[in-house]
Amino acid sequence: MTARVLDGTAIARAIRAEVATEVARLASSGRKPGLAAVLVGEDPASAVYVRSKGKACEEAGMHSVTLRLPAAATEAELLETVDRLNADPQIHGILVQLPLPKHINSEKVLRRIDPAKDVDGFHPLNVGKLVVGDKTAFRPATPYGVQQMLIRSGVETKGAHAVIVGRSNIVGRPMANLLIQQGPGGDATVTVCHSRTRDLPSVTRSADILIAAIGKPEFVTADMVRPGVVVIDVGINRVDDASRPKGYRLVGDVAYGPVSEIAAAITPVPGGVGPMTIAMLLQNTLQAMQQAALD
Repeated sequence: MTARVLDGTAIARAIRAEVATEVARLASSGRKPGLAAVLVGEDPASAVYVRSKGKACEEAGMHSVTLRLPAAATEAELLETVDRLNADPQIHGILVQLPLPKHINSEKVLRRIDPAKDVDGFHPLNVGKLVVGDKTAFRPATPYGVQQMLIRSGVETKGAHAVIVGRSNIVGRPMANLLIQQGPGGDATVTVCHSRTRDLPSVTRSADILIAAIGKPEFVTADMVRPGVVVIDVGINRVDDASRPKGYRLVGDVAYGPVSEIAAAITPVPGGVGPMTIAMLLQNTLQAMQQAALD
């Protein structure tokens, strides 16, 4: 068996086109969704990601603002920046790029963002809304993207046993909350695994849908999956590879080659979950503007 490849790039392109169509419709009446990204310091990976978000916004016809603060910026300066964006009527979505410098309390900053503009879905109010199934919640972009991949790829979640490897607040926990909700992309029976899980391979082998989000390169091996499973690889890791021009290659949390010979479907790295994250961030920003118009 060779797994069907779930093309996140193509699915994300379709979602971004849908968002752009709706943004164009809104623009005809003088309205435009606005997204602000705040970057503190010069972390190269964060800078690339923020540039990608800005480019995606512009391509969708959205208003995009990127605010860059030096690494030495104080917590008070960052909080003041967030307050300004909270009060700006042209900004409907705010994201503060993580990680932040160690002298800044990330939790305090994320809680300072207006929940109505929290398009990352990290504010406790949005986390609570997600748990209880409130449709106005902003769903964190990566798990939201995974859910949309499953729906748009025709993967049935209803009644399926979904096993998630990793319990982070960014992916694992919100992923579980999305999969147990009623409706499309939900109604699954969910098991969340972590570093304390006993006999992890026996748990992962029971999965109909296996979602790896543990941050360890090629952690999920062929002996940990059963034939016919759908594998979603959220991880993206650099591993040294002297044969590559850059001296490294990107791999996921799943040993792609061996597992793809067993699974029914699998996401590649790169080109799987990654493109979906930005697409769903745009969707959340559009949702934020639509909900603001109803207030």
